[in-house]
Amino acid sequence: MIRSVIRGVGSALPRRVMKNAEFERIVDTSDEWIVQRTGIRQRHIAEPDETTASLGEAAARAALGDAGMDPAEIDLIVLATSTPNNTFPATAVEIQERLGIRHGFAFDLQAVCSGFVYAMGTADLYLRGGLARRVLVIGSETFSRLLDWTDRTTCVLFGDGAGAVVLEAGEGNGSVSDRGILAASLRSDGSHKEKLFVDGGASTTGTIGHLRMEGREVFKHAVAMITDVVESVFAKAGITASDLDWFVPHQANKRIIDASARKLGIAEEKVVVTVDLHGNTSAASVPLALAAAVADGRIKKGHLVLLEAMGGGFTWGAVLLRW
Repeated sequence: MIRSVIRGVGSALPRRVMKNAEFERIVDTSDEWIVQRTGIRQRHIAEPDETTASLGEAAARAALGDAGMDPAEIDLIVLATSTPNNTFPATAVEIQERLGIRHGFAFDLQAVCSGFVYAMGTADLYLRGGLARRVLVIGSETFSRLLDWTDRTTCVLFGDGAGAVVLEAGEGNGSVSDRGILAASLRSDGSHKEKLFVDGGASTTGTIGHLRMEGREVFKHAVAMITDVVESVFAKAGITASDLDWFVPHQANKRIIDASARKLGIAEEKVVVTVDLHGNTSAASVPLALAAAVADGRIKKGHLVLLEAMGGGFTWGAVLLRW
């Protein structure tokens, strides 16, 4: 059977690093308060010349370099983002042009913080369906453009960045020992929209708007929803938490990460955490964490890796893969 195998991974971060102390001059907060409640110590903020497209291109080039591939070998780009360069065309098409690709197809996917996990599941279907052979899956965000910098409950949480992987169709025998994506579970429930949303849009206000969040409500639902999809992929693959080598969760809040791992029975030493360095980068958070764990040698060929995310909507999902 066909398996979608990761051949390369890469990341890109804006030049500017914003530490918690800077917020003390903007809103009524402190480094201690932010760290205690979120685990975040710093985040990267895009300069005017740094966009979702430019960061996505840089991450894509890094992933292609890691895979030893040329852009011409890619026949599909799936970009997960909630902060496109333009309302249209898709920012994926702009990245396609930046990479010099004149064939294949490209599109954006919008599932907020779950975007990269959704994009991985989508790319897997295109590969297994024979509509593509090699796919660039990118998560790129400039969430700082959506923030209300007077709202201390949200502006301290988010950052900008991009991560990418190259997926290639490979052969497997249909067992959990195969390399590549082994199982995925994706969910959404629009009844929770008002708990995490942006109060603007082309069809409503004609403005970009600002991010609004009911933090306690998001936290209350997060652990149960994460557990739901993770247990689903465990069942599909016929494994348990003890079989995992690495858990790469969405990097929104250290408390949510810790509580989810405990409920799932995943050992702390198997959890990849980068929220302290990047903050919540929405669709970029999972690939940024993945790239960091590969770069420092933690994730190695043959390891069993679980990706998980939850975002506005609510959307949530998990992907199990063997590196």
